[in-house]
Amino acid sequence: MPKKLTIRHLERCVGCLCCVMACARERFNKLSIDESAITVKAAGQTAYYAIIVCRGCKDPVCMRACPTGALSKRKGGGVILNLSKCDACGSCQEACILGAIKLDILSETPIICIHCGKCVDFCPHGILEMEEVEG
Repeated sequence: MPKKLTIRHLERCVGCLCCVMACARERFNKLSIDESAITVKAAGQTAYYAIIVCRGCKDPVCMRACPTGALSKRKGGGVILNLSKCDACGSCQEACILGAIKLDILSETPIICIHCGKCVDFCPHGILEMEEVEG
């Protein structure tokens, strides 16, 4: 059964950025908060944080917005990027209502969570989990 990244216990988040840095390092071999598929930011004037990451849509708007067909459905929700088809137009980023798609600083190609779960083990507060979902 496929799995997707799920946010649980958001109230425990202290904004440490461990998940962000784990994604950048483990998936992209970078040490940059800008080159991660996860963003953590303060939620307005509250004492809480927001974790912005792909939620694994069943009918991804970003995929439908891609004019080159570079995004395809991922089993269990979300999308898979085929870089060879991507023209770096940014349509997927504009279409994502969560703001979960970033563009790489140099190539301007999309940085999209693939629900690999590498970030989960680095969260010291158990906020991120991999959840089994229907394919």
